[in-house]
Amino acid sequence: MKRSPSLLLLLCLWLGAWHASVAQSFKFAFVTDTHIGSANGGAEEDLERTIADINSQQGIDFVLLTGDITEMGTDAELKKAKEIISKLKVPYYIIPGNHDTGWSESGGVSFIREFGSDKFVFEHKGLKFIGCASGPYVRMSDGHIPRDATVWLDSVLAKTPKNQPIVFVNHYPLDNGLDNWYDAIDRLKKYNTQFSICGHGHQNKVVDSEGLQATMGRSNLRAKEAVGGYNLVEMRQDSALFTERNPGVGSKPVWRRIALGTRSYNDGKTYPRPSFAINDQYATTKKAWSYHSDANVISTPVNSHGLVIFGNSVGKVEALKEKDGTKAWEFQTGGGVFSSPAVYKDNIIFGSGDGHIYALKAKTGKLAWKTKTDASVLGSPLVEKGVVYIGGSDGKFRALKASSGKQVWEFAGLGGAMVSTPLLYEGKVIFGAWDRHLYALNQKDGTLAWKWNNGSGNRMFSPAMVIPVAHDGVVYIVAPDRFITALDSKTGQALWRSKDATVRESIGLSADKKLVYGKTMQDEVVAFETNKTAPKLAWRLNAGFGYEHVPSMLIEKDGAVFFGTKSGVVYSIDPQTQKVNWAHKIDNSMVNTVNVLPKRRLVAATMDGKVEMLTY
Repeated sequence: MKRSPSLLLLLCLWLGAWHASVAQSFKFAFVTDTHIGSANGGAEEDLERTIADINSQQGIDFVLLTGDITEMGTDAELKKAKEIISKLKVPYYIIPGNHDTGWSESGGVSFIREFGSDKFVFEHKGLKFIGCASGPYVRMSDGHIPRDATVWLDSVLAKTPKNQPIVFVNHYPLDNGLDNWYDAIDRLKKYNTQFSICGHGHQNKVVDSEGLQATMGRSNLRAKEAVGGYNLVEMRQDSALFTERNPGVGSKPVWRRIALGTRSYNDGKTYPRPSFAINDQYATTKKAWSYHSDANVISTPVNSHGLVIFGNSVGKVEALKEKDGTKAWEFQTGGGVFSSPAVYKDNIIFGSGDGHIYALKAKTGKLAWKTKTDASVLGSPLVEKGVVYIGGSDGKFRALKASSGKQVWEFAGLGGAMVSTPLLYEGKVIFGAWDRHLYALNQKDGTLAWKWNNGSGNRMFSPAMVIPVAHDGVVYIVAPDRFITALDSKTGQALWRSKDATVRESIGLSADKKLVYGKTMQDEVVAFETNKTAPKLAWRLNAGFGYEHVPSMLIEKDGAVFFGTKSGVVYSIDPQTQKVNWAHKIDNSMVNTVNVLPKRRLVAATMDGKVEMLTY
């Protein structure tokens, strides 16, 4: 039988509409922000109630858990969460949130170990569900869809028919709370993405992501109510219905409806994107070369033997040629590398999330030695006189022989992960940990000289990220409590504390040691005089970098102070004139502490995996 073109067209349109809708109706549970380990208490009971409530109902096909599963991502919290969630009688799919990774003592390795992955993709009755992590990892920063997840998302979408309906799942809303929100949106809009779901905001909320419909779900925590709650999502032929459910109580009326169908995002609208105009303003600072790793880089690259060497969040260590940024070698570890390498003779030394401390031959990347610990090693090493000083997540700080990795001594008294670089000063090793304390150990034998805390019971105010500086018997630190603190280096007693400037976790010492620099949470760099008696603010400079909270230390070299920001910009300022020398934007994610090289060169790495050589 001959078919007319109009009939064929109608048939194609009908088939397209059929593929864009749900082939069969079904229901799933949407649970988020369970915060196991929360100091407020009740989180475990709230999750137990939710799991039991889901198990008691007929017709729930699966469960989506969209992040902040734990309060601080500790191994103990993750194990408890897994124990409870494993009681589900239906399949579940789970991703981490910022609380699971930002303070993680494993750099996210333990989440993957407990739950199998930090991302998922599956198809159910005609729909494809795609979920991935959102960071940040180990360092305070904006949310960030990990570079490896973006690479993975490209591979998933490449295998997806253009007309197949998609639901995207992330912990964060797809907005500028994620520094690379546009990476996800621009990809998803090329496909038949029906909507996205998220947590993070602890409330049921209608969200619009540049024309892509989205829904935020309430926290599972009871907060000030008698019981907690979650959402049931009913996927019908033509719509998705969201209903809040309170375990043991019942379901509330439908509060959110999303029409399903063929999506087209070619609406002609333009949306804000990060501006790189600042690079035109300071055109004498240039990118000599740029390399994009396939995962996040959350550490400071080191230079040795004509190479720039760094690790990434999937455990790969890469070496680039200093002259042109081409790859010289790579070495794969078994867990994320968040440790900034240190150089010892022909070796580079670093820790890994796989629980080992490594030494590699700088020229070739061949293994020189590795030392096993009892947990992930996120701390960065410091080497002096043939001894490596490094902390881990097993409650221990170690001194090892740099030549062999054999232990010289260990201190086993830490109550949280050590994730930064220690300071060696006056025969002491000084560092903070995510247990509220700053420690000073005797360099010779690792015994405790003193420890200090700011009086807060909140672990999130720990001086864990700062690299301390010291001069004339005084140790200076900053922390998320927004104080700069001066401590007696011999006793650990506080000499003075100041909140005159909201310095968070970034600090530095001037070359002449007369000033302590700090980066504030809004636009300013400040300088305090080094002294033992009282805080004396020498000057403050409005550098115009906006809201700021990432730990990127301030480095003075050749008469200038260098630092990075959460928005991918490296700054150079003149401490004498208190003016900005130049600024250069690499991407839109956190810049780690930079490495300033001779001959007016600087190596910077960003959370999104960009490693660049700048000349200025």
